[in-house]
Amino acid sequence: MKLPLPRGILGETLRMALDSVRGHKFRSFLTVLGIVIGVMTAICIASILTGMRQNIIGMIEEYGTNNIYAFHLSTGPRTGEDRSERTRKPLTVADAETIKAQAPAVEDVAWVAPNVGYGGGAFDDNITYQGRNYRWGNTQGVSPNHADLTNVSLTEGRYITELDDQQRANVMVIGVNAAEALFPGMTNIAGTQVRMGGYNFEVIGVLEKRKAGFFGENEEDNAVYIPFRTAQKIAPAKGYLLMIIRGRTGQVTEALTQAEEILRRRRGVKFGDPNNFDIKTADKFIEQFDSITAMIGLVAIAISCLGLLVGGIGVMNIMLVSVTERTKEIGVRKAIGARRRDIVRQFLFEAMMLTFLGGVLGVLLATGISKLIMLLVPSLPATIPTWAVITGLTVSIGVGLIFGVWPARKASRLDPIECLRYE
Repeated sequence: MKLPLPRGILGETLRMALDSVRGHKFRSFLTVLGIVIGVMTAICIASILTGMRQNIIGMIEEYGTNNIYAFHLSTGPRTGEDRSERTRKPLTVADAETIKAQAPAVEDVAWVAPNVGYGGGAFDDNITYQGRNYRWGNTQGVSPNHADLTNVSLTEGRYITELDDQQRANVMVIGVNAAEALFPGMTNIAGTQVRMGGYNFEVIGVLEKRKAGFFGENEEDNAVYIPFRTAQKIAPAKGYLLMIIRGRTGQVTEALTQAEEILRRRRGVKFGDPNNFDIKTADKFIEQFDSITAMIGLVAIAISCLGLLVGGIGVMNIMLVSVTERTKEIGVRKAIGARRRDIVRQFLFEAMMLTFLGGVLGVLLATGISKLIMLLVPSLPATIPTWAVITGLTVSIGVGLIFGVWPARKASRLDPIECLRYE
């Protein structure tokens, strides 16, 4: 099937370029293989990173865009660890209550005791029920308002109440993974008694799986929530506390500033010294993710540039060969009135057509690979962004333009008489 081309000199030049590519299909494919690999690699990595970023944004939106998170250690994705953080004192419930009382822009504050059953600790959070056990639970002690601030939903039962917390009740709300492992095929799980860390606990609710997730999973899938005071009773050694601060609508920045000032004052941070705690909005987590994926993007760009360089050199080489093979044709064209710029245009368009087709093939292969990845690994997000496709095609055309200049100029400078004598 022939592509429709515009009429006139430009259309004739494009037609000649396309005919030349058609006449040497296999040679043309080998020539642009580097272009194909470079464009395909860049788009595949861009599609995976874009899909992951969309999932993270979805998770943050589900948990609440007005939320601010405070912890005595650095949170979110990191590339390294600051050992000096280990000497920091944990935040306290008094800190949270002070923020709620003294920060006008703060609507509410919840607190969490994370990793109650941490490795090597005195409390074993392995849950057992009728010979089945669940060792992967992320047991956390939470305040009663935790569900409201993080938009928690339940498939059955109820959430932890103020009375549960005051009485230090041995009750728990579990995630979907724990429910499936301990109660396969069972309904009406709420009210069931299980065993954890040498204590009897009552399962009072089961969390609903959130729509957004990272690689198909969400931290709530493995969550085991117990009352905060219960966590302090059964595992007093940990003592860590994470604050979830909800700013009033339209006042998140003010809430962040006010909460930060209160914590600096309560923790004795001097003017000009950096915070000895971590506090950030949900947007900061996205910025941290972007900073890490930027490095992955640079590696992808480096690989792509290598492929494009190899492809460009191949295009230049094959165009030089083409100039030699078509010396007589160039002489005939010049003899019947073709100007130097006509010859330059002809060979430049041929080089650009060659790399453009390589870019198109790279885009098609990247699309197929992304769909195959999502088919084989549904939990791995892969969304091809439009900007990546446009950039890939534009760069591939640019490579043809750059590496086609020398062969085109060489062809235009040939003497027509010598060309006609060439055998």
